[in-house]
Amino acid sequence: MTADLRRRSATGHPIGCGGALGLCARVGRPVESRCACGLRAGLRAVGARAMEPPAAKAESLLLLAPVTALECVGDRVLAGEGPNLLIYCLETGGQLVVTQFVPSVLCHYYIHGIRELQSPASTQASETTLAIFGSKGLRVLTLSWGEEAVKLTWLSQLCELHDWIWDLHWVQGPGKASSALALALGHNSVVLYDHIRQQVLQEVQCDEMCIIYSACLVGKDWQELVLVAGTVFNQLVIWHPADFTSEKRRVKVERRISGHSGVIFSICYMESKGLLASASDDRSIRVWRVGDLRVPHNLVQCILVCYGHQSRVWSVQLLDNYIISIGEDSACIVWNYIGEIVQTFKGHKGRSIRAVAVHKTQAWVVTGGADSGIRLWPLKGNKLLGSSLLPLSFGSFTKKGSPKALTLVSPSWLLVMTDVGAIYLYDLTVKQWKFILDDINYQSYNLLDAVQLPGGSVICALGNLEGHIKIFPLHYPQEAKELKIYKGKVHGLSWVPRQPWDPGRNDLCCALFASGPEGVLLWLDVSFCPLGRVDKVVEQRRYILPLCKQRWHTCLTFLPQGDFLVCGDRRGSLLLFPCGAATAEPSGEEMGGRESSSSADSDKDHGSDHSLTPEEGAPVDLLFGIHGKQGVTSVTFHRGYVYSTGRDGSFQQLCVQGKRLQPLWKQKPCKGMDWVAGLSFASDGNLLVLGFHSTDFVVWSPRTHEKLHIVPCGGGHRSWGYARTSATMVFACIKAGDVMVYQAQEEGSCYQAVLKESLHGRELTCVRHVGAVRTQEGDNTIDILVTSSEDTTVNILAFVAVSSTVFLLATINNHISSVRTLTLCGANTNGGEPQARLQSLLFSAGGRAEMQCYQLLVTADLSAQAGLTCQVTHLISHRLDELWDRQKNKHKVIKMDPETRLFLVDESARKLQLLAESFYHQRCVLRIQTVTYEAETGASCVVLCSAATDGSIAFWDITATLDHALMVIKSPGRMQLPCDLGCPCLTIQAHSCGVNSLHIRETCAGQYLVASGSDDGSIHVCLVAVEMPLIPQASSQEDRKLTPKTCVHVIQKFSVVSAHTAHVTGLRVLRPDLLVSASTDQRLTFWSLGPTGLAFVNSRICHVADVSEIDCWTSKSGKGYHCVLSGQGLEIIHWTG
Repeated sequence: MTADLRRRSATGHPIGCGGALGLCARVGRPVESRCACGLRAGLRAVGARAMEPPAAKAESLLLLAPVTALECVGDRVLAGEGPNLLIYCLETGGQLVVTQFVPSVLCHYYIHGIRELQSPASTQASETTLAIFGSKGLRVLTLSWGEEAVKLTWLSQLCELHDWIWDLHWVQGPGKASSALALALGHNSVVLYDHIRQQVLQEVQCDEMCIIYSACLVGKDWQELVLVAGTVFNQLVIWHPADFTSEKRRVKVERRISGHSGVIFSICYMESKGLLASASDDRSIRVWRVGDLRVPHNLVQCILVCYGHQSRVWSVQLLDNYIISIGEDSACIVWNYIGEIVQTFKGHKGRSIRAVAVHKTQAWVVTGGADSGIRLWPLKGNKLLGSSLLPLSFGSFTKKGSPKALTLVSPSWLLVMTDVGAIYLYDLTVKQWKFILDDINYQSYNLLDAVQLPGGSVICALGNLEGHIKIFPLHYPQEAKELKIYKGKVHGLSWVPRQPWDPGRNDLCCALFASGPEGVLLWLDVSFCPLGRVDKVVEQRRYILPLCKQRWHTCLTFLPQGDFLVCGDRRGSLLLFPCGAATAEPSGEEMGGRESSSSADSDKDHGSDHSLTPEEGAPVDLLFGIHGKQGVTSVTFHRGYVYSTGRDGSFQQLCVQGKRLQPLWKQKPCKGMDWVAGLSFASDGNLLVLGFHSTDFVVWSPRTHEKLHIVPCGGGHRSWGYARTSATMVFACIKAGDVMVYQAQEEGSCYQAVLKESLHGRELTCVRHVGAVRTQEGDNTIDILVTSSEDTTVNILAFVAVSSTVFLLATINNHISSVRTLTLCGANTNGGEPQARLQSLLFSAGGRAEMQCYQLLVTADLSAQAGLTCQVTHLISHRLDELWDRQKNKHKVIKMDPETRLFLVDESARKLQLLAESFYHQRCVLRIQTVTYEAETGASCVVLCSAATDGSIAFWDITATLDHALMVIKSPGRMQLPCDLGCPCLTIQAHSCGVNSLHIRETCAGQYLVASGSDDGSIHVCLVAVEMPLIPQASSQEDRKLTPKTCVHVIQKFSVVSAHTAHVTGLRVLRPDLLVSASTDQRLTFWSLGPTGLAFVNSRICHVADVSEIDCWTSKSGKGYHCVLSGQGLEIIHWTG
């Protein structure tokens, strides 16, 4: 999809959209330097300077790529990310601290393995020798650490071999005094390599010369060395490299092991047990008893086959008591030796975990994913206080009915009410039941809620079918107060404590809300004595809920200033009620056993009166159905914002502006959690999401993307309760006529630690530079980036150029399919002076013809991790096919989808309105951009440039369409039919196939450089001029039809046929004389632009595979450019020249 936007007024913006895969925004004229002369003269000057060899340098500042290698060395964790080596220190308490970053260890090769030289003769425990390898390269270094820093000493330069290295093993060298490297290569051969002299000592080939996908070398020296290789024929072959007899240095296969139905990706051998494990494409792990591999002709027996992964298994490791495997399903599974799953670690985003290592002394499992994240997991997992979900045997304690409702007062106390009106208390500490009271008026149908006061006393409330409520202290049930408040059923009952900083807060008073017939919501203030006894119950106020079928509240919360309360109802709506006194003041007298004045007749009048004012009980604001039709499940106030959850599977953040509820963003937790029941905020600011995944209760962490607890309770359609402290989590529910309880400790060591944050779970599709923000400390500036991905999410990142670090500010996951493109409006993308705050409109578009619009506000905040906070406000959500999806008899209609659309964006009303559309290209439009030209006469025009899959680039004059948008803004109530964009002013056949990249830059007044890159690897650059007719602008629409249109013509054009060896997916004109291009051939190339065309300046390998987009901005010093590339990762390169 594509879009183009131009701000025209304070209330609305036109935005163009079509079947392209790019999104582009424009606000007025570009803030770029202009030259007084034409481009031809400028190119001549550039050409004169280009005769001298340019001094250019490209340096990688940041790389976020799949983590492909992990190794635990002492208390250090070493990780390979692309060609870079990351070193972390595991300190006491499980905290990981990065100690050193070593760039480009293997130059342009990815690191796939790290092997430590196990030397018992070493006299220094703080020093070790490592071999790092990947692809066809390897390098050896010495790693030493002291109290202050880690020191690296290189023992060899980069060694490059002729084949892929699958495994590396340290063996004793020929001289008996030195160590050598045994290498298993990709075509089933073994090389003995001297890394000091960088020469091959021996190379032996197996008789079975086939491609292998995995290898495992075993042995202390060359004579006893054994290779176990996983071949392309789904077999394991075992052979001894030292057994060659002929001059051809060929060795016969000693043993073959068959059993897998797919290729074998990993092999692990445990010498102490004589076990061999293999992981395969067939999603299985197999364990074989092979004995000592160095002893020929031992019997091979398959003792275990494990199926548990949902996709391919990448790696397997054998420990003394466990088997650990990782796979393409982003799961790390711990097995025992009888084939049972002991633990499952799921926290990485996306489709794959690429590397695993085990810290045996501290029992940690380290995993690295394709999401560029590194996680640390405890090998023993959660320490359960009980055996999962345990029954309390309620029936054996009492015969008075079956449990009907329950509530968890605290992690120690559980209240249960039966279907005959009896209430019982269960003490989870001493594991004993206690009878509280019995009332037959509350049998069959009953409501139960309880609250713990600041002093520790517990107050309970009951509701029944006849409109009665009973309020009593838990330890003094005989002093209950019973009230009749409705002539009908009590639909909802909730205790709502006030916020700690609420001026109306009283520790001896608590608010009780009850919903009754006709949508009447009653607020009762319940006062208590210091010992916890009920003193009096006073009606504070009543409200009227909006008309709907299921008209009762489900949750409430007070706002901190005490002037409003937020209510969620069963219809899925959020309501904002005032807390002040009503027009018709309630009596204020103590309510005893008499009937409230809220009778059924008066309720009916109030419920049907649409002219009610907030003073008479109506809400001051209503967000109808914001959580669908199934209801709001919780409302919480935390750190200045309102958070709501619902049975639509989402949770939202809102703020209160004046007397309005303003939705900011909406987020869905882990896939499959269609019922979000509540939120829990930890003291450290971490958020936990409570909900139901099918029949399981799940506690999910958005920070680590991990399911902390999974309780098989049977689903959310039952009475349940949840309580949590810093050390314990308790869940209780009613299931199969009994009360079930799940308890687990929540110690910090029982959960994963995030060593390195994840980026995206799948390939990045687009990246945009928003601008720079000045921090509060010093003159440092932080660049803000936005990335989109196939995983349906959009990330806002903060890049600190000084330290070459990146921080995640916010994540947006409103899209239902992949996000293909991004654009910005109002951002500082042209290198202007950084400000203390940055505000911009962000548009995202992608699969299922969906567009989203957000407002970003980035401000300095010293308490935040990056020194910044980003507030995301969701403005507009639009699907182009929504009308088509609702249309009847679609099979009788031919759907014609225009590839280009122009929309009007109304920020105040949060709406998109279709203005114009076009079918000109008759094929997919891949890129789109606009330019604004202002003539000397004061007249201006807007030209739209669109590029399609046939290699053509079209130029449109959309000035009249934008003028029409102003008329639409002035008459918002009228239904406007979309206009036709008509024919373009100019069409250029720039390429022979699809245009994947397009960028336009103004050089002089009315002249623009249009650069494009194609699927065929070519780059096309043309200089176009925009000319407006020299006649007065027409005042009426009829006169405008007779006015000559804007003329666009080509002045000069040139191209480079084989600029890249693959698709050119990113391109930017940095200056009128400088251009940069990126391709899926992993090359970032800079070109000088002269009078004869493009001339090569320099090129650099980028470590991001499948580059999808590039964006550039001027560095802070003004002496170069930052280039950010997205694809299978993210890389920022600084170029000077």
